[in-house]
Amino acid sequence: MPTPVLALDPDTLLVSSRAARAAGKTLAGDYQSKTPFHYGGYDGFLDPAILERVIAELDELPEAETSFDRPQEKLKTSYVPERLPDYTRRLFYALNSRPVLGFLEELTGIKGLIPDPYFAGGGIHVVANGGHLDIHADFNHHAGLNLERRVNLLIYLNKGWKADYGGSFEVWNDDMTERMASFVPEFNRMCIFSTSSTSWHGNPEPVNHPDGQPRRSIALYYYTATWDSTRKSHDTLFKPRPGTADQPDRVVARRALLQEILPPFIHRRVAWRLQKLGF
Repeated sequence: MPTPVLALDPDTLLVSSRAARAAGKTLAGDYQSKTPFHYGGYDGFLDPAILERVIAELDELPEAETSFDRPQEKLKTSYVPERLPDYTRRLFYALNSRPVLGFLEELTGIKGLIPDPYFAGGGIHVVANGGHLDIHADFNHHAGLNLERRVNLLIYLNKGWKADYGGSFEVWNDDMTERMASFVPEFNRMCIFSTSSTSWHGNPEPVNHPDGQPRRSIALYYYTATWDSTRKSHDTLFKPRPGTADQPDRVVARRALLQEILPPFIHRRVAWRLQKLGF
């Protein structure tokens, strides 16, 4: 069996800091050479026995914490680690550990990475047949911790997945004239990228598995303590691909306009009321 990229022990889910940092250095040149932002896709990320155990535990999922079914993100649900079975939950904690942070710092070149103990937006993601997630740039500010979002890490759980089944992870350039990369969400493939307000990515092609199986992934996000008052926070920003049926997100555009033109104390009241009304 090939040596995994990140050699977590399948039983303890531990790895030495030295080994983890060495693994990150091995991939750093490839990752940091990518444009228009840094990204990479790496096969055989973990010992496959780890993900086999995760898949076995996910046969029975609790009720989802969040569900999306709108034009930009359709038939997508997510599950926070605390409500998942023991082994899967421990894997999330391991991926937030000091050795894994060392791996990520060496790989990305970003120092001082901070894991999110609340897993905001992270967890197990499931996209049902017919579902998709349009091209977007993620929210940039963890308001609860006042941190700047810097890295997204995705690990796929889909055995025998083919490009024809849809759901591939795509990277696009800033003016949406070129798809820079596409990664089929195959079992034990890890996709990672450095986030910004222009790190355009998504899985816009609808899931179309012949047996109706959903697209499943592990998602974690990492931050740095670099946020300051000169920065402007934003929610997820969607960007339609030219020549497609992708729809602009008018809700986020409306919120951004209100934030721009209203004094802060008025904006907070108006935004709260609109959110309660679903606008």
